[in-house]
Amino acid sequence: MDPLQIRHRSSSTADINGGSPGLGDRIKRYAARQEPLGDRIHRHRRVVLSVSAPILLITFILFLNPRAQLSSALGQGGASLLVIAGRKALPGGRVVGQGSDSYVVVFDAGSSGSRVHVFRFNEELNLLKIGDDYEFFMQVEPGLSSYANDPKKAANSLISLLEKAVSVVPVELQPSTPVRVGATAGLRNLGTETSEQILQAVRDLLEKSSLMFKSEWVAVLDGFHEGAYLWVAINYLLENLGKEYPGTVGVVDLGGGSVQMSYAISETDAENAPKGPENVPYVKPLVLKGSTYHVYAHSYLQYGLLAARAQILITGDDYYNYCILGGYEGSYTYSGSTYQASASPSGPSYKKCRSNAIAALKVDEPCTYSNCSFGGVWNGGGGVGQKNLYVASFFYDRAVQVGFVDLHQHIAKVSPLDFKIAAMQVCNLSVDEAKAKYLNVADYDIPYLCMDLVYEFTLLVDGFGLEESQQITLVKVLNYGDSTLEAAWPLGSAIELITSSSSLRNTQNSRQLLWA
Repeated sequence: MDPLQIRHRSSSTADINGGSPGLGDRIKRYAARQEPLGDRIHRHRRVVLSVSAPILLITFILFLNPRAQLSSALGQGGASLLVIAGRKALPGGRVVGQGSDSYVVVFDAGSSGSRVHVFRFNEELNLLKIGDDYEFFMQVEPGLSSYANDPKKAANSLISLLEKAVSVVPVELQPSTPVRVGATAGLRNLGTETSEQILQAVRDLLEKSSLMFKSEWVAVLDGFHEGAYLWVAINYLLENLGKEYPGTVGVVDLGGGSVQMSYAISETDAENAPKGPENVPYVKPLVLKGSTYHVYAHSYLQYGLLAARAQILITGDDYYNYCILGGYEGSYTYSGSTYQASASPSGPSYKKCRSNAIAALKVDEPCTYSNCSFGGVWNGGGGVGQKNLYVASFFYDRAVQVGFVDLHQHIAKVSPLDFKIAAMQVCNLSVDEAKAKYLNVADYDIPYLCMDLVYEFTLLVDGFGLEESQQITLVKVLNYGDSTLEAAWPLGSAIELITSSSSLRNTQNSRQLLWA
């Protein structure tokens, strides 16, 4: 036989009629494949309809409302876990890995140290947990301003924070995760040239990271935004956003280098608001969750607690100061300058220390406005938006350290009078007596404890015009979900940053917050 010849088996009648397997079955299958598509659909119409109807229904719903939940489209009896194009979708239609969750990294470059916050939001601008908490937080000391003569070393001080922050952001989301560095009073005090050199070194560092970075996101926060960001953060955590402005709270934030006051005022008062220094507005409109707020915010540079120490020491005698606890002799260094800081031979005096604090605040400085706080600054006019006042940072810290707020009490109702009473007690002590009594106060803060408390009372009453008996709320953290979150400006900054990012710009919720 020719090896190339193909032999065919003859088919019998039994093969063709299906009596036995073989060519007959193959002919039937071949014939079925040649059947017109329309006839095949007609023959299997019940199966086609049973499969296609739900698919068409879901497609129609998603076309009308792309954000419709898949679980609703499938009905309550639908599968609890779907697979869409190889990605898992949780109940409610959120696809894991689709980028529906967004991360934000915010550095708070303060005068006493640098801190990093990482937040995770869903598309409704609700915070989601990162691990067991609603934010990742880490800090290092000292702050950027401590490296005034070495900008690169200043930037490198953030490396450990940056590495940890990046590690908590999913790899696939890192290129779309914005990173911002907001420097506050510490860098402001260094002057424009020095601070810009440090900021540029920080930009060079972040540009090499895997996060989304823009040069303008590394800057010294202006006074308005530092105060406004905290106002947004606290009212966000209190679920006040969306209410009328009398339903919001005012905020005072006492940092190391500056203190901020911010609160919402009426539209009429906003229209008549004067311009601030260098023609910068005291008031700006913010649109949050459908409500427009006219927020007054001002940052008083050189009046944070650590900076105020220097101001008060200057007002004292050349050799001693009545605000320093008895028995202490030394000096105080702040922002590169050193000040004589020794106690009076007769010990501290509450009355004389308060006089020094009032002089340092410059409460009698001429003011061109009808309503002024101190240093010639317009106070916003007051009103119901300032009536309920939340006070944060060093106010809370000192209250806890001297004992009129419990260490485990993260939010407390007090009054300026509480600071006065505590100050009068402390100002009768020597350094050794204060060390023995106030175990939670660091040794380097002990000599200035009388000064700090007197200043805080003076700032509230003489600076911001509060009555001694007015109730205020000291706050460290606020409840959020089943956890707590620090009341700090980086959260407000993160909300602004994530709202303006492209990942949320096209959603219906991007209208929740607009910065005018």
